[in-house]
Amino acid sequence: MEITDVRVRKIAKEGKMKAIVSITFDDEFVVHDIKVIEGEKGLFIAMPSKKASDGEYRDIAHPINSNTRDRIQSTILESYEKALLEPETEGADRNAV
Repeated sequence: MEITDVRVRKIAKEGKMKAIVSITFDDEFVVHDIKVIEGEKGLFIAMPSKKASDGEYRDIAHPINSNTRDRIQSTILESYEKALLEPETEGADRNAV
């Protein structure tokens, strides 16, 4: 499985969430609403989730193993860092991969 596209939408307002990302695999499958979050130990990703009836948030889609998660996270964070260097363009997604 190959990551074939990453689209980064930077978040302008102050807060821990820095971007919303969509990632495409093999030009055939996309996962939207992956969040780039700034935590105490640096940037990390949060997979798309929804609030369950018990008030807890549960991932809707997520990697099964840590190697895949690490590969997805490093690709997304690399794309986010590149997006930070690009000039602002109104309403445009950033492509990188």
